[in-house]
Amino acid sequence: MSANPIDRAGPDVDRSRLEPDELAILDTAVVAAPLAHTAEEWPIAAAMLQFPSVQPGGKTTRDAGPDAWRTALREMADSGFRAVEIPSAWLPLSELSAAELDSLAAVLSDLGMDPVATSVVRKNIIDAAQGRDNLALTHRAIDAAAAIGSPHVSLGMHEQLTRQQREALWFWTVDGAANPLDRDSRALAIRRYRDLANHAAEVGIDLSIESYEGTYLGTADDAVAFILDIGRDNVGLNPDLGNLIRAQRPIERWESMAVKMLPLANYWHVKNYSRAENPATGTFLTIPSSLANGLINYRKAIRYALSQGFHGAFLCENYGGDGLAVAADHQRYIRDILRTTRQAQ
Repeated sequence: MSANPIDRAGPDVDRSRLEPDELAILDTAVVAAPLAHTAEEWPIAAAMLQFPSVQPGGKTTRDAGPDAWRTALREMADSGFRAVEIPSAWLPLSELSAAELDSLAAVLSDLGMDPVATSVVRKNIIDAAQGRDNLALTHRAIDAAAAIGSPHVSLGMHEQLTRQQREALWFWTVDGAANPLDRDSRALAIRRYRDLANHAAEVGIDLSIESYEGTYLGTADDAVAFILDIGRDNVGLNPDLGNLIRAQRPIERWESMAVKMLPLANYWHVKNYSRAENPATGTFLTIPSSLANGLINYRKAIRYALSQGFHGAFLCENYGGDGLAVAADHQRYIRDILRTTRQAQ
């Protein structure tokens, strides 16, 4: 990151006390020129959600080897993507040997794919049973990211999906495991993230921690507080608004979340959901939507983020349907926003 997260938050907005009439902040955001990248060059990646971690016959993606990695990544490239996030749920970099990491880097280079980020998924570093192992795994993942030339590692406090969540059509419709509420557990998480941040800084890696329901980053206010408590220059927020608006209960307005979280963003998972609410009956329903058609107005959100100095990569996510095709549409939508934002300067 080019600036301390605390400095980037800025003194002009009291994010803990936003009122609805103050949310015009999004509409009046001024984007200073020049932007970090042109619209055509801005790193926009596709998620690997649509590619399985286990191949036919039970072989893992790792064991399937470089030919299988090339097949999946070529499909991404053929869909118009030049950037990718390598998630541990698809290919666990922390487990790869030096030779395997070299092979992955070669495949990416051959396909012209830029590994803008890697991620460690559902490996909670304070898990009661696996916390220490997950911490060690994350340290290895940082070194692996450096080895393949990825400048960024995305992390999170979310737990493994429960059996009930795995059996549901949409896992977020079933409550999952939550981070412990006691102060000592949260303090342990802060200490361990500082340790990871120090290691990452030594090898030139930035960390981003994802907002996610049921975690210490499960609300906008909590996410901001968590990042500021870590207090490291190379740690920012992955302000995944979609993770917070899909909760099937009353939620904070997305505009308020955006104004609070986006000034701390250094990497951004973008997805959208539609919501149907009937508070009188206690009915709250959510379903995946396109970036353009869901609850969040990403044109406003992206322009506000740019006004706050955001210069990181976007990762297009989507659940259900042809995720890769949807992601390709989202890439075009984001580039259009970036293009028209520059024209408006």
